Amino acid sequence: MKTSETARIDREKLLNDHMHLVKIIAYQVAVNLPPHVDVNDLIGAGMIGLMEALERFDAGRGVQFNTYASIRVRGAIMDELRSMDWMTRSMRDKSNNLERAYGEVERRTGRPAEAEEVAKALHISTEELHSMLSEVASLGVLNLEDMGVAGSDEGMDILDCIKDPNGADPVAAAKLMELKKTVSEAVAGLPEKEKLIIALYYYDELTLKEIGKVMEITESRVCQLHSQTMHRLKARLKGFMAE
Repeated sequence: MKTSETARIDREKLLNDHMHLVKIIAYQVAVNLPPHVDVNDLIGAGMIGLMEALERFDAGRGVQFNTYASIRVRGAIMDELRSMDWMTRSMRDKSNNLERAYGEVERRTGRPAEAEEVAKALHISTEELHSMLSEVASLGVLNLEDMGVAGSDEGMDILDCIKDPNGADPVAAAKLMELKKTVSEAVAGLPEKEKLIIALYYYDELTLKEIGKVMEITESRVCQLHSQTMHRLKARLKGFMAE
């Protein structure tokens, strides 16, 4: 069999083996999005990301294709969401206000901000704060740009963050170590309940409903806590990067 034919068959196998990954990531992203965002649009964008991953994958990087494809697929889906401009100005403003409030309270107190303190800083009730957190839950998505790492058009390629640190690019390895340290410090300072949500959602890949069962709280409460955690982390990470 010719080499080109073998490569084509290998690519087709990789495509078929990872199509389920696109749906998994699309539904993970869609769980917190407004109902008018069609998950099928996200799946379509994710498939484009998977195809790009097949085109650009370089086994010489020392990275598993599954890891590489996951980043490409998620990136394509996020690009699709940005192009939709589905977030209203009001939602953006509320998210920014929450982020600033968490940051200001925690800088002043030197500890994780309590809901009552954030509500007071925003001049609203605790109930209104919880409602706001639920409303902007879909905006609570951390990406590498939030942590001070530029996209491929602005400097450091997002894929450099998964290079082998023992490879030939010490600059990328140093940036990756700094990024890991920054994220680790930010997560380490979270309240225990929020740490658990991060672990269950991002590492164990449980849904919000499943997390609610584990923690014996409602799914809507998990959604609020997740939103609160993301805004808290974004405020902390921006503070770390500024330093």
